[in-house]
Amino acid sequence: MSTTTTLSSKQYPVCKDSKVTWIGHIPDHWELGNLRYFTRPLDGARIPLSAEQRGTMQGTIPYWGANSVIDHVNDWIFNEPLVLVGEDGAPFQDSYREVAFFVDEKVWANNHIHVIRCGNRLNPKFFTYVLNTVDYTNFISGSTRDKLTQQDLGNIPIQVPPISEQDAIVRCLDDADQRIRAYVSAKEKLIALLEEMRQAVIHQAVTRGLDPNVKLKPSGVEWLGNVPGHWEVRRIRTLGQAIIGLTYSPQDMVDKEEGRLVLRASNISGGQIVDADNVYVRCPVPDKLILREGDILICSRSGSRNLIGKNARIANTSLGVTFGAFMTILRGPNNDYLHQVFNSKLFEYQSGAFLTSTINQLTLGILNDMKIPFPPAGEQQSILQYLNEATQTVDATIDRARRQIQLMEEYRTRLIADVVTGKMDVRKTRFDTPEKVQLIDQGVAEAKGRE
Repeated sequence: MSTTTTLSSKQYPVCKDSKVTWIGHIPDHWELGNLRYFTRPLDGARIPLSAEQRGTMQGTIPYWGANSVIDHVNDWIFNEPLVLVGEDGAPFQDSYREVAFFVDEKVWANNHIHVIRCGNRLNPKFFTYVLNTVDYTNFISGSTRDKLTQQDLGNIPIQVPPISEQDAIVRCLDDADQRIRAYVSAKEKLIALLEEMRQAVIHQAVTRGLDPNVKLKPSGVEWLGNVPGHWEVRRIRTLGQAIIGLTYSPQDMVDKEEGRLVLRASNISGGQIVDADNVYVRCPVPDKLILREGDILICSRSGSRNLIGKNARIANTSLGVTFGAFMTILRGPNNDYLHQVFNSKLFEYQSGAFLTSTINQLTLGILNDMKIPFPPAGEQQSILQYLNEATQTVDATIDRARRQIQLMEEYRTRLIADVVTGKMDVRKTRFDTPEKVQLIDQGVAEAKGRE
């Protein structure tokens, strides 16, 4: 009777040095060669689709850009198994963001994503996994935005096992990937529930206060209903100054060392300022567009309805940077309290004024005219102290869940790299045994052990 061993203990008996840093040693019988020898580029068949066409077509065919699907249209260019590889921008700046995507359906691809057909010696799904392990540092160019040209893409060295081994690797990684994504999805649902709970606590406090027996009065605002009798109902314009961000041109964009950071919607995550798809510019920036501690940065314009109203309070770590024209800041003496208001449901209740089927924009006029319940200064401080304590446990749980997601992403990245470079031998993996479960159990254990 044979004993089951973990996949991480299985190795190929004979290996050779690939002489490629990120690949390392590979099984002796695997091939190594530049990508262009195993594939055929189809970039010449791409046809850019204008924003006007996308907005009017409202179709069901996925429309691909550099990072993923950016829209759905009614037309298609390709209809076969293909690998799509980001040509420029964000994919090369995030260790856990996918650069390559496998498609096997009707798609439209714009000129920001490479389209590749695999030869008969290359399984396109295996090839996709390989491309997501490549170190692109020496293959991207561009002074203002990372760019992977078709020529540089073709010069990337890749490892190519026999097709039967590629198929086995794909079966293994697909199965592992499915389980990992299920784990991550469960954590994301938990985070969503906790954020909803957090929002409800905040909403109750900023619309009714902390005294359950307080006398109420009509607010005069239909959707708001009654508010504490001693509170005011104020327009945002009376509580601070709303300022639209910096307009700049592509010629103003420079490398990090040469310019000033411009915060955009991608730089807000979980109510915090983060590094993500950063843009730097070298051009005159008015003093009022330099961020100050306490400013509330708001996404006020976007192609995605879900991003409108997304906001973060500026801390001292973000001082001296500016913000883009699709963003707005609110600057005023009551921002600590207003930040809590903006993270209640008040934004959602008033969203009908700025979200339509064709326009996703929170204009200065709409923001300034928004009405909110406003307590006296002393009561604001009491509410802030209460919310800080009431949301502390929820915030800690959310942070822990996000950390677990990050650790699983790290595990997934490492697992794929180990399998596609031959550090783990999965040729004889039996998918009717616990071995496939051990892959994810190992990752979950690591995630919990490293929290």
